[in-house]
Amino acid sequence: EPYYAFQLELPDKMVGRAMTDISKMNGTCKVLHTNGETAVLAGSAPVAAMRNYQKEVTAYTKGLGRLFLSLKGYETCHNSEEVIESIGYDSDMDAENPAGSVFCTHGAGFSVPWDKVKKYMHVESYLREKNDIPMGASNKQTVSEERWISLEEIDRIINKTYYGNQGKKSLWKRRKTAREIYYEHADYTSGQMEIKEEYLLVDGYNIIHAWPELKELADGNIESARMKLLDSLSNYQWIRQCRIIVVFDAYRVQGHREEITDYHNIHIVYTKEAQTADEYIEKFARDNRKKYNIAVATSDGLQQIIVRGAGCSLLSARELKAEIEEANRRIMEIYQEIQEKDRNYLIDALPDEARRQIEALVGKENETNNK
Repeated sequence: EPYYAFQLELPDKMVGRAMTDISKMNGTCKVLHTNGETAVLAGSAPVAAMRNYQKEVTAYTKGLGRLFLSLKGYETCHNSEEVIESIGYDSDMDAENPAGSVFCTHGAGFSVPWDKVKKYMHVESYLREKNDIPMGASNKQTVSEERWISLEEIDRIINKTYYGNQGKKSLWKRRKTAREIYYEHADYTSGQMEIKEEYLLVDGYNIIHAWPELKELADGNIESARMKLLDSLSNYQWIRQCRIIVVFDAYRVQGHREEITDYHNIHIVYTKEAQTADEYIEKFARDNRKKYNIAVATSDGLQQIIVRGAGCSLLSARELKAEIEEANRRIMEIYQEIQEKDRNYLIDALPDEARRQIEALVGKENETNNK
């Protein structure tokens, strides 16, 4: 049956009522965020059960609640037995779609009811019951590895797609590959080399879901995961000394306009409605590749190809994490060096005469201990 994906905004004190209603509809939901006054629930529920729920929300929230619905797809019917009983379907009476099987013997075919098929089978069925599955097979965990494409592979893809139809005759028109642009040698003899400002664009949610510790945190509280990522990037910027722009998707938020804000020494962009973080990053890279040296941190394979084709450098989520860890180590070293330089001793603050007397006493005590 069809299911709705929904987002419900309502007063915080009405959350319990809403979750009870959704549970009765055989739906699922979770609290996305709350600010003490308003809460946002998100989840899915059958279309048949949730079709007229907006009127009920308006009634019990006194007009303060808003329900946003979109078709999620089709899932298992929540009341299949009731539906089948109401239709009165009988598989044995369905001549157009019989449930049985046809077997052949001595050159003639005969029908076998579905519940007696096993008696006539000559080969083992590939369908196994749960009891037949070896122990431990269902407990195997699949580990999703980070999807990272090498620079050479990206260049091969670009050459086969963007430049694949040019042929030898138009070879002189061929643009340089991303690798050639990135590693192009500068001519130091012609004058001072142009130094471009460096930009690092980070696909926020892609990195959050690629780092295990942030993904685990995001499952419980996405805002906490965002703040932890921003804190890490803020420390990293202090060492890297480049402009960092972290882009978060807001394309599903109805009526949302592009929002740009600062967090300490980095910039944050929340995309406008109907615009993904990928689209924003690709547009920025395309429009500013001649003005800035742009690097993009993402593990999205398709985005890597597009951004690389625009002449930008890439950082995978794993590489970004390694650089941030190195930056944190460097920050700690600098802090310890400063602490060592600024360390004050009590004896340094004493007058010269008092310091000499203390040093003499310490010297006598050492001589006594040595004897």
